[in-house]
Amino acid sequence: MIDLSVEICGVRFKNPVIAASGTYGFGQEYKRFYPLEKLGGIALKGTTLKPREGNPANRIAETPMGMLNAVGLQNPGADFVTEHYLPLLAGCGCNLIANIAGSTVEDYCAVAEKFSKTAVSMVELNISCPNVKQGGVQFGTRPEAVFDITAAVRRHCNKPMIVKLSPNVTDIKENALAAQEGGADALSLINTVTGMAIDIKTRRPVLANVTGGLSGPCVKPIALKMVHDVYCSVRLPIIGMGGISRAEDAVEFMLAGASAVMVGTANFTNPYACPEIIDGIADYCSKNGIAKVTELTGALIV
Repeated sequence: MIDLSVEICGVRFKNPVIAASGTYGFGQEYKRFYPLEKLGGIALKGTTLKPREGNPANRIAETPMGMLNAVGLQNPGADFVTEHYLPLLAGCGCNLIANIAGSTVEDYCAVAEKFSKTAVSMVELNISCPNVKQGGVQFGTRPEAVFDITAAVRRHCNKPMIVKLSPNVTDIKENALAAQEGGADALSLINTVTGMAIDIKTRRPVLANVTGGLSGPCVKPIALKMVHDVYCSVRLPIIGMGGISRAEDAVEFMLAGASAVMVGTANFTNPYACPEIIDGIADYCSKNGIAKVTELTGALIV
């Protein structure tokens, strides 16, 4: 038997595969396909203090080997999530990670306080969403801002705190170090890459928001390199993501330095992506004489 369990900030995951925020809703949509207990964890949809309607349509556009999204963090608000969705997930058999966002530092702190009183295992601080007009990416592009918001939320969060990093920066290592200094317990990266698409018939942007976040296999080389850069620069555990659709992708991220991975866009094209990746990681370990999946983290030979 291969030991697939990993531990991040004192939280034990039965395997290193987590469904990424924004692509898995609040878990209910995927229960029809397989038991949620198969997963290592679920990062819940990004949640703000008050309900958000998100951006107007069109909000999604397919691209070669990926997709653009400008959903704009549509969600029913922190109170609704904690009172209605979390009870539905009670006893789901995997770790729950609250993904929090806001337009002000005070919003982030208030949402962190609400989730700190719940049964979620961790809180993921989303300071890197590129498809909202306010909040998100404005906090995630400068090291000083990353430090300030991490330190502020740290004072209001009694759960292990993950800071989700933006790739839309000059040097992601600087922001990783700022998050570490601000009190982050772990890092997740990367969030989506800012992009756009144009309809040449109408000469208008495809997305109503003009720009959106690019995800899918097309961003994997970027994400992989940034995970390795950050692994070589900080002492925090890393959850890697960005274009993971197969077990081989997940193994690459772990070799680059990730302790666990998040699977996002692949869930849209294959609802069984997460359990298939879990089984594939176990198969890889078995064929390569690896008894514990943790042996993969940072095992890149350069």
